[in-house]
Amino acid sequence: MNAHEHHPSGSVTDRETVERLVPRWLRETAEHDAEAAREARGGWERGALSSDAAQDLATWVTARVTDTGFNEDEGPVVDGPLRITPADKDAVHRWLAAQGHPV
Repeated sequence: MNAHEHHPSGSVTDRETVERLVPRWLRETAEHDAEAAREARGGWERGALSSDAAQDLATWVTARVTDTGFNEDEGPVVDGPLRITPADKDAVHRWLAAQGHPV
């Protein structure tokens, strides 16, 4: 299924996933680079992320995957303030690609 196909009733769309994760991304960005966060927030609010902001979001969501499916014996536990699954990462990447951003 791609970003343009219909999702069954009750499923989360790529856009809904992005809307859930972007506020946290913007908060974390502001902690490290206030100017970049202001620019990204402005682009988000206008519905057009810059290429730099899009790449930062793609990198951030990849780095923040917290629900890996690993158990104690298979890998480290990744704690975070927001649950982000590999499917969430894929949804954000699909959404960015649908907006014309290379991911």
